[in-house]
Amino acid sequence: MSTLTCTKLTLLTLAAVVIQIIGLSLFVLGFFPVKPALSGVSGPESFTSPVCPSAEDHNFTIQSPDELKSLYLELSNISPSYDRLILMVVDGLPAEFVLGRDDRPAPEIFRKSMPYTQSLLDRGVATGYHAKAAPPTVTMPRLKAMVSGSVGGFLDVALNFNTQELLDDNLIGQFFKIGWKMVMLGDETWLKLFPRSFTRHDGVHSFFVKDTVQVDHNVSRHLDAELLMIDWKLLMLVSDHGMTENGNHGGASYEEADALMLLIGLRDYDRRPSTHKTVNQVDITPTLALLFGVPIPINSAGILIADTLKSLEAAQQLRALELNTWQLFRLLQAQLPDLSCSSSCGVDKDGPGNDIGECDGNTEEIFCCLYIKAADLHKAWKSCQVLGSNKVEDYRSTVLAYNDFLRTASEWLSRRATNKPVGLLAFGLTGMILSSLILLSLLYQLEQDVCMIKEDRTSHFSSRMHKWHMDEIFVMAIVCFLVLSMGSSSLIEEEQYIWHFMTSTLYFLLLRKAVQSISSVNTQDQGNFMERQIKRRFIQMSSIIFVLISGRILRGWHQGGVNWTNFPDISKWLESEGTAYIKPVQLVSLLLLTTSGFYALSFLRPSKRFVIVVGLSFLFPAILVLQYIINYQSSGVPASSNNATLLVQIIYATLGTTTFGIVVAVPWFMPVRNPKGCSSHHYNVLHVGIADSLYLIGLVYIICWGLLQLLLQQPINSAPILLLLVQILASMCSSSNSDPEPKQWVEVAVVYYLGMAGHFALGNTNTIATIDVAGAYMGVSSHSTVLSGILMFMITYAAPMLALLSMLINLSRRSKISLVNAQDVDLHFLLKTTLAYPCLVPLGLNSIFLVAYTTILLLMRNHLFVWSVFSPKYMYVCATTACIYIGVLIVASTVFYTYSTLGLRKMWIR
Repeated sequence: MSTLTCTKLTLLTLAAVVIQIIGLSLFVLGFFPVKPALSGVSGPESFTSPVCPSAEDHNFTIQSPDELKSLYLELSNISPSYDRLILMVVDGLPAEFVLGRDDRPAPEIFRKSMPYTQSLLDRGVATGYHAKAAPPTVTMPRLKAMVSGSVGGFLDVALNFNTQELLDDNLIGQFFKIGWKMVMLGDETWLKLFPRSFTRHDGVHSFFVKDTVQVDHNVSRHLDAELLMIDWKLLMLVSDHGMTENGNHGGASYEEADALMLLIGLRDYDRRPSTHKTVNQVDITPTLALLFGVPIPINSAGILIADTLKSLEAAQQLRALELNTWQLFRLLQAQLPDLSCSSSCGVDKDGPGNDIGECDGNTEEIFCCLYIKAADLHKAWKSCQVLGSNKVEDYRSTVLAYNDFLRTASEWLSRRATNKPVGLLAFGLTGMILSSLILLSLLYQLEQDVCMIKEDRTSHFSSRMHKWHMDEIFVMAIVCFLVLSMGSSSLIEEEQYIWHFMTSTLYFLLLRKAVQSISSVNTQDQGNFMERQIKRRFIQMSSIIFVLISGRILRGWHQGGVNWTNFPDISKWLESEGTAYIKPVQLVSLLLLTTSGFYALSFLRPSKRFVIVVGLSFLFPAILVLQYIINYQSSGVPASSNNATLLVQIIYATLGTTTFGIVVAVPWFMPVRNPKGCSSHHYNVLHVGIADSLYLIGLVYIICWGLLQLLLQQPINSAPILLLLVQILASMCSSSNSDPEPKQWVEVAVVYYLGMAGHFALGNTNTIATIDVAGAYMGVSSHSTVLSGILMFMITYAAPMLALLSMLINLSRRSKISLVNAQDVDLHFLLKTTLAYPCLVPLGLNSIFLVAYTTILLLMRNHLFVWSVFSPKYMYVCATTACIYIGVLIVASTVFYTYSTLGLRKMWIR
C-alpha cells in the first residue's frame, strides 16, 4: 500500500520550496547587505572638527548659492585651485591601453590609437593613475563611486539596468548648490542619476551595448560650440571600468578593475614623465571636492590624491588632509558609536605626539589613537609655523600621520560596507538544509513506493530492485564531485570542464551498457522479435554516439572560464572569418531545428492531421526568425532600427500566442487512440490521450524555445542551440530503446546534466562578465528593467530551461509505459509516477548544490576571492534556483491542466 499520496507529495514539495525561498532570501540579504550610509548631505558643518566642536560651529543659516560658495571658501581656508572642470568618462577604457601595465609602457598599437593623449603624458602635461574599480565593474555603480565616493554593494549590478536618481550626497549636487552651471553630453545614464542638475544636456540612449558610434558622435558634435562658451564650470579623463579581452566586464579581474584616471592641466605638477601610481576610484570624490571648494560628500570612503595638491601651500595641503580626516571620522562615528576621542579636547601637548607610540587595542582605540596623533602633529606644526621655526621633517611627519589614519579608515569602511551578520546567515542556511532534506526524503519515499508497486506487479523485479547499476552510481558520483569542487576557486572558474567531462563519461557508461545488452538478446526468439530488439539496440547506441559527438563539438565551441579564454575554439575561428561563415551556420541551424520538430511530430501518426496543423503553427514564427536573420542580424551586432525592433516584437507575439494557444487547445482537441497492449476501456483511451497531449505540448515548448533562442542569442551560438535540442531528443530516444528501462530518476538527472553542460557550452561562465547584455534589449523600444531582465535571464539560462521543458516528452513516454505495464489504470498512480520525478529530481539536485555552495560561501566569507569568484558564482546559483522553480512550475502546471481537461472529457464520454 502506497504511503505517499499525491496530495501529501504536492503539499510537502510546496512547503519545501517555500522554506528554501525564505532561507535563501535571508542568506542573500545577510551576505549582500545594503551598504550603510549617513542621511543628509555635507554642508558648512563638515568644515568643523567632529571631536572638539565649538559652540558656534553649527550656527549656519541657509545661504544663496553665491553666499554658500563664499562661506565654504571662508571655512575651508583653501583657495579653489580651479574654476572649470571637464569630466570626460570613457566607458570601459582600460588604463592599460593608455598607461601600460606592470611598469611597462602601453603597447604601440594603443599609443598610436590615442596619439594626443600620449603626447600629453610624454611631456608631463598630464598625469595618469590606475584607478582601481571595486566589483561589480558595471557602469552605474562605478559612476556613483566616482561622484559620491561611496562603496557600492555587490547587488548593485542588478540596479545597473534600472538607473534612477542618485539621492546620496554627491559632487554634482554639491556643485549645483554653489551655483555651478553644468553641461552634460553623452550617455543618458547621467541624466537619470542627476535629472535636474544640468543647464544644457543632450543625452543618448546607451541602449545597445555594442553601439560604439552614436554616443561619441553626440558628444563631439557639440564640443566646438561648448568650448567657446563661458557660462559653464565642467580637464579630467576617466573610465568607469576596464574590460576583458573579449570586451566583457562586471567581475574583479585585473583587466576589468583597471580603470583610468588622467588629470590634464594640473598646476605646478612635475612636468617630467613619472611612474603611474595606483589609487582607488572612490578617491576621485574627495580630491575634486577639495580642489573646487565644496564639502566632501558625506558617505565618501575615498582619500585625497596627494599629488594633486602640489599647487597649494603647505598649510593648505595639511588643511585639505584635515578636512578629509574629519569627514572620514564622522563616517566612522556612524558605524562605531563609542568612537569619540573627546577626552583629548583641551589637552595641550608638550611636543608633537610625545606620548603616542604604536596604536593598538580595539577598533575604536586604534582610530582614536591615529586621529589624535595626526591632530597633535598638525597642531604642533602650526605652533612652530607661528614662531617661524617649522621644519620640513615636521610637515612630513604630519602628512604621514594623516595618511595613516586616512588609509586605515578607508580600508575599514570599505570592508564594513560588506559586513555579514553570521547569525542571519546561519538561520538562512538552516532553512535551506531543512528544505533539501524534505525534497530528498520525498524522492527516496517515492522511489520506494514505485519499487513496491512494480514488485507486486512484476514477479522478477524483486530480484534486482535493490541492485545499483553503474549509471546510477555515477549519477550520484557527479553530485559528490561537484559539491567537493565548489571549495576550489580555480574549479569554480573552470566549472564548464567538469560538466563536459562528467556528462561525456556518463554517456560512455551508457554506451558500454548498451553494447553489453546486445549479448542478452535471445537468439532463440522469433525472427521478427529478435530483429526488433537488434534494431532497438542500434538506435540506442546511435543516439548515444550522437550525444557524445555533439557534446565534443559543444565542448570546443567556447573555451569559457578564466584561464583558457585566449585559446582557439570554434566560435573564435568562425568570428575571425566574419559574417560569410556565421550566417550560413545560422540559416542551416534554423532549417535543421524546424526539420527536427516536424520529424519528432511525425511519431504521432494516428493524429496526423491534427499534428500537421500544429506543425504549421510554429512554421510561421520560424519564417519570421529567418527574415530577421537575413535582413538585420550581422555578426554579433544586434540591429537597432525601428523596423528590426518591430519585427522582433512580432516574433515575440507570434511565439507567445502560438505556444499558449497550443497548450490550451491540445488537451481539448487531441484525437484519442487505443495503444498496443492496452484494453479498449475508455480510461486507457483517454489516458493515452493525456500522454499524446503532453508529448505534443512538450515538443512545441522546446521548438518554440529553440526558435526564440536563435533570435536572442549571439549569432555564433545558433549551432550550439540546435545541437543542444537534438542532444536532448537523442538522449530520450536512447532511453526509450533501452532494455531494461533506466530508472526514471536517472533519466531525468541525465537530461538535467545535459542542460547544465549546455549552459556552459553557450559561452556562459561563473563570472558576471560573460552575461550577454546585448540581446536583452532586442525588441524593446524603451527601457524596461523588467523586460530586459527577463530577456537576459532567458538568454543566460537557455540550455537548463530547454532541458526542463523537455521533461514533458519524458513524462509522456513514461505515461505510456505505465499504461502498458499496468493491469488497471489509476490516475493518482500515473500522476505520481510520471510527474513527481521531473519535478523532484531537479529540485532535489539543485537543493544539494544550493546547500553545499551556501555552506562554502559562509566559510569563505573572508576569503581573498570572496567578491571576485565566490560571490558571482553564488549569484549564478541563485539564478539557477529560480530557473528550476520556473521550469518545474511550467511542467507541473501543464500536466495538471492536461490531466484536468482530459478528466472532463472522460466524464463526457461516460
